[in-house]
Amino acid sequence: MNQRELTPVDRLLVEVDGMLKTLSRKGASAMRPSPAAGHRDSKLSDKERKHSAGLMRVNHTGEVCAQALYQGQAMTAKSVGTRSEMQEAAQEEIDHLVWCEERLEELGTRPSVLNPLFYGASLAMGAVAGLVGDSVSLGFVHATEERVASHLRSHLKTLPETDRKSQLILQTMLEDEERHGANALKAGGQELPQPIKRVMTQASKLMTGSTYWV
Repeated sequence: MNQRELTPVDRLLVEVDGMLKTLSRKGASAMRPSPAAGHRDSKLSDKERKHSAGLMRVNHTGEVCAQALYQGQAMTAKSVGTRSEMQEAAQEEIDHLVWCEERLEELGTRPSVLNPLFYGASLAMGAVAGLVGDSVSLGFVHATEERVASHLRSHLKTLPETDRKSQLILQTMLEDEERHGANALKAGGQELPQPIKRVMTQASKLMTGSTYWV
């Protein structure tokens, strides 16, 4: 069925399917191989492994939030073009989600138990942004990607030097996120006011501070 022919109920069912795939850890598959594929895992100390696992858990939750944001925005977007923009970016975010989950398994840990909570909050924010208007929705994408890119740069600096596999994954994610943010502005997104960006930054700190541990 062509996206132009989808009814609101159809789109809702599509988003519910996406939610189940994101949170159940089943059904989602990457379109691209992991940047870490083919690289041997380095020997990490227990402390290094726990730190890498904490950072990758944060990034996995970030991708869960990204899926929810894009799904909420696509569900309420007013134009087909904006909806397509969200869905295209969401597919690359699925790649990130799968890569992070694979790396978590290699590090001997699991995703955050808080994922459903952050998914629900992000879905609601995305839907509200889409209802306000496409320019605001795209601006929200740009502001979100700014914060994600900032976290990724920070994580790349603090990862153990020998954890090459995690480094390769995060570097590719950073390149994708920066492109998503730039594309959102090119598609007509407007810069959000600084007070809103500050609130987003505080919410981001809450997510990263909690999911590193749980």
